[in-house]
Amino acid sequence: MASAGTVSLRPRPSVFAPSTCRPRGLAAAAASAAVLATAVLAASLLAGQASAARVKVASTQKLAALLVVHQARSGPSLHARALDVVQARRPLTGERTVLPVLGRRRGPQGALWLHVRLPGRPNGHTGWIRKKGTRFAQTSWALVVDLGSRAVDVFHRGRQIRAFRAVVGQPSTPTPVGRFFVEESLRMASWAQGAPYAIALSARSNVYQEFDGGPGQIAVHGVQGIGGTPGTAVSHGCIRLATSDMAWLGARIHPGVPTIIVA
Repeated sequence: MASAGTVSLRPRPSVFAPSTCRPRGLAAAAASAAVLATAVLAASLLAGQASAARVKVASTQKLAALLVVHQARSGPSLHARALDVVQARRPLTGERTVLPVLGRRRGPQGALWLHVRLPGRPNGHTGWIRKKGTRFAQTSWALVVDLGSRAVDVFHRGRQIRAFRAVVGQPSTPTPVGRFFVEESLRMASWAQGAPYAIALSARSNVYQEFDGGPGQIAVHGVQGIGGTPGTAVSHGCIRLATSDMAWLGARIHPGVPTIIVA
């Protein structure tokens, strides 16, 4: 149970349960498929190590869950320039806003301030918010999106545990690079476009200021109703995963998870 002042960010249980029985006549085929799947996973993990070697993935990331609306400023002082107003909840899901914490400092009047990553434009921007009106949380998950190898590498406690082939942005509408985080995660109906999950990132398109009525926000989502072959670059900037891969990821990744996108 979470202690006072702490927000629990337990992974959600997976919506897919493994089959507990198989027809006997398919035993040999199942065994061969298992060997092939293991080989593919091993190859993917090895490929992902190249991108992982280029970035630093911490074992844990401190987070701040907002309890009230916050004014983000350029420094740890009420006199510093105002940057953004950050709402306490996210617009799509109503989930509490959770921001990665980069540092902390006492202000001129002794109040404690947090240096945090901020959602929205400009990409990758940061600011300072008051510690008051937040609760501490942390995550042991992290994502690295490698646009060169067109893969999403999943880390837990600093160790890479999965590597998924992905559809990434085409040359005319590239997926932006930088250090971002998960703003919110939306579980979708199985028939919905982009199902089964959409993981909305703090990243925004460098081409579209607006897309389909939204703010040009980059997300990791499924291929349902959209299509695209993992390993290709054909999207408007979002990252698409195969349905089973997206189901696995969406059941585990929560707001605040750091996401690094590299070229």
